[in-house]
Amino acid sequence: MIKQLATKFLVLTVVTAGLAGCEAGAISEGANFQKKYSGARKALEEGNYDLAARNYAALIPSSGPLAPRLRLEYAHALLRAGRNDEAAQVAGKLASEVEGGNRAAALGVEGTALHESALADMQAGRSGAEVTAKLRRADAALSEMLTLDAALDPLGAMQSRRAEIARSLGHG
Repeated sequence: MIKQLATKFLVLTVVTAGLAGCEAGAISEGANFQKKYSGARKALEEGNYDLAARNYAALIPSSGPLAPRLRLEYAHALLRAGRNDEAAQVAGKLASEVEGGNRAAALGVEGTALHESALADMQAGRSGAEVTAKLRRADAALSEMLTLDAALDPLGAMQSRRAEIARSLGHG
């Protein structure tokens, strides 16, 4: 009985320290981090994308082991805010640093952001090598995402995006 209580206490201590360890401060810092994260997440869910991006950017330096998740949410907020080139850069860097499902998710954001950036360029009358390069990079990112974790595209939106990219490149 005492051994079980000691084990539970140790687990609780480790979990609490992990939450507080986002910054080198006390448990209140962990609670403060959680509050700030909840605010960023709420802003994202409510469509206040610029605020969400600012909040995530402020949280990332003190996020410790949660950094990859927050960087993905940050990239997503940038994408939703129409800051496609920034979103592609953040997601691409993250994709280069993680593996598996996390890489697939980052590649999905990167590919989508690159495609949206290329579409904005074309709508503004720009064309040429830079737009073609963005489309090819978008297609490569989405292709790898689907190879790594096709379950991230249950309704076929990324596959449809790839078909649209192929048409834009003159392949479809």
